[in-house]
Amino acid sequence: MAVEVVTFGCRLNTSESEVMQKLAAEAGLDHAIVINTCAVTAEATRQARQTIRRMKRENPAARIVVTGCAAQTEPEMFAAMAEVDRVIGNDEKMKAAAWGETRLALARGPDFGVAATEKVAVNDIMAVREQALHLVDGLTGRSRAFVQVQNGCDHRCTFCIIPYGRGNSRSVPMGEVVAQVRRLAENGYREVVLTGVDITSYGQGLPGEPKLGALVKAILRHVPELERLRISSIDSVEADADLFDVIAGEARFMPHLHLSLQAGDDMVLKRMKRRHLRADAIGFCDQVRRLRPDMVFGADIIAGFPTETEDMFARSLDIVAECHLTHLHVFPFSARPGTPAARMPQVPRDIVKERARRLRGRGEAALGAHLDGMVGRVFQVLTETRDLGRTEHFTPVRFKSAVEPGRIVDLTVAAHDGREAIAA
Repeated sequence: MAVEVVTFGCRLNTSESEVMQKLAAEAGLDHAIVINTCAVTAEATRQARQTIRRMKRENPAARIVVTGCAAQTEPEMFAAMAEVDRVIGNDEKMKAAAWGETRLALARGPDFGVAATEKVAVNDIMAVREQALHLVDGLTGRSRAFVQVQNGCDHRCTFCIIPYGRGNSRSVPMGEVVAQVRRLAENGYREVVLTGVDITSYGQGLPGEPKLGALVKAILRHVPELERLRISSIDSVEADADLFDVIAGEARFMPHLHLSLQAGDDMVLKRMKRRHLRADAIGFCDQVRRLRPDMVFGADIIAGFPTETEDMFARSLDIVAECHLTHLHVFPFSARPGTPAARMPQVPRDIVKERARRLRGRGEAALGAHLDGMVGRVFQVLTETRDLGRTEHFTPVRFKSAVEPGRIVDLTVAAHDGREAIAA
């Protein structure tokens, strides 16, 4: 059995899992399962623990290594699990030396540590100051490639545990990013997605402190063979002039933006310690749609944040239409121990779930309207599997007949099922 990596969470984790797979193999690790965890919600951590137990039942001889954000923030909890043999921190997991040390530790047998804490190789993530780029030739089984350009976050939203799992913001030098994108394009990837924890903070600490827009412009200028470029979730209040220029004038920059919105009410946003207000979000979306009328927006919204009243929640419902949101990611509020929001007056759990259900319903209606507007039109679809692909706007399209993955094809949308477009 070779090393198997099970990934939870964001695109950044997906990108890092590819690097870990390579590092673990090069270190000679074998017969191991690596669980790359997410800590964004309590449910994500619960699912990781559940998966660890299941993987051990199904593979009793395999050694279990746990890493990722949840492992960084709660290493002792994972180390105390009988199924877990090693816990590696978020910084360590990207270093070849940590995988060599893990191979040696696991080779000493299941009782190499005297206590659970001795299973742990997790350092102080806040002490990390630089972000290295780890070259990969692509992502196994994927038609689009993810490139990590930034890590960590300097902001402290009251609900968020991620800065304590990722550390402070740090960026990959621009030249290294451009070289990696060129490498991927030369290897046949038609689309690249720039990822990070807070990518609109890109450039802090680098010489000259270039912004995200400058990075995007440099990639498109120096890698003309790249056909499609996307960016992952952004904080709209940090969008810079160069990024707006790209949105307005570069066809290879895909017309889809995912916004870290979180709420539609100003008081909730203030209690979240967000840096934008409702009017800022609406104004950003209006400005972008003036520059690029076909732009489609996705967004993260939390339902049932502490102290949220029904009127406050109604403004989150309304902002779906006011920001022209199409792809909604709804999160029922999940208190993370150690965060300020966990100490605020909580909304009853049944109300949280009910609001999440209503918000998802609003999102489903918005997606349905978007899909209605696609019927009869032709889109350029990047094929992800033999029967599924995504348009320029990141909308999924189901194929009538099998198509080779990794191609960009012109397809007419004939219908939809409320979730996906269906090609003619």
